[in-house]
This record gives sequence, C-alpha cells and structure tokens, in this order.
Amino acid sequence: MTQLLAIAAAAARLIVDEGMEYDQAKRRAARDFGPRAELPDSATVEAAVREHIAIFCADTQPAELRALREVALTWMERLAEFHPHLAGAAWRGTATRLSALRIDLYADDGKAPEIALINAGVDYDVDSLPGGRDRREPVPVLTVANRSRELDDIVTVHLIVNDRDDLRGALKPDADGQTWRGDAAALRRRMAEDAA
Repeated sequence: MTQLLAIAAAAARLIVDEGMEYDQAKRRAARDFGPRAELPDSATVEAAVREHIAIFCADTQPAELRALREVALTWMERLAEFHPHLAGAAWRGTATRLSALRIDLYADDGKAPEIALINAGVDYDVDSLPGGRDRREPVPVLTVANRSRELDDIVTVHLIVNDRDDLRGALKPDADGQTWRGDAAALRRRMAEDAA
C-alpha cells in the first residue's frame, strides 16, 4: 500500500469512527508519516471512506444516512428562501451518525439567515470559514443542534452563508460527474432512489 493510500485509509477511520472532517482527518493521519508527508486528495479519501463503511458499517450506515438526510431536509424546507443545498458526506452518501450536516445557504444579505433563525427562536452559534467568493472575507457559519428521533441523538447542522452570486457555480461536478451538493428536490430524489 502506498503512503497516500495508507494515509487515506487512516483518515477514513477517523472520519467514520470519530466524525472528523476530511481536512482534519488527513492531517492527523499524516502525522505518523512525518512532517513532509503528502496528503491524499479528497476523492481518494472518499473512496477509502466508502470502503471502510462497506467493511465495518454496512448494516447501520444506510439507516443513519437516511436519518441525517431527513434532518437536512427539514432545515432546507425551513430555510427555503435562502436556496439551501446539502453538501458534504450526507449529500455524497458517506455520512454516519457522527457526521455533521453541511447546508450551503445563498443570500443577498449575509445577515438574513441569522435574522431568520432569531425570528424563529432558534439557538445557534456563529463561526466562520476562510474564503468566500473573493477569498478575502470569511464565510459565516451558523451552527444549530437538532435532535433526531431516529438516531436518538443530537445532529450538528452547519449552515454556511454564501453570497447569492455563488449559487451559479455551486453545482459544478467532480471528476466523476457527481455534484458536490444538491437542493431539496435533488435530495428527495436521492432518498427515493435509496429507498427503492
């Protein structure tokens, strides 16, 4: 096994078994290979995650994924005015009960989603991600906790507030032609396909 594949496999264990995000898991997995270890790309890690799930979680992961997608759909319906798109592991089909949900919102006014949460009486935390369309200003992240009856646990939901203009490039496919995110209608189709 090459070093890149070994790092990807170790990162996959951290992602599935501990709920880590990809970048954090890759960096931690690479520590055992020294400070100059090359990190695998996200596609390689995702393939390792799928393999890990198939070996160790095949009996539980499909129901967990469905429960997470139900939570995501609820939030997407609540925040429909902000053109929500589910991204990350729940969209790509690799989420487990430890995965946080990532929902991209698109708004003309970056404060509007926050005001919507306040008006609905929703408790949330505020953070940010580096980047944004011009790569200079941080992107706001509103994080809410949502109890899932199916999982009998709290699901973390990250609402990433993007500029409305960013929606145009949101559905660019990956190298395999798969999208990195989808709207509520696309999520419902995926859920129906999985249930069939």
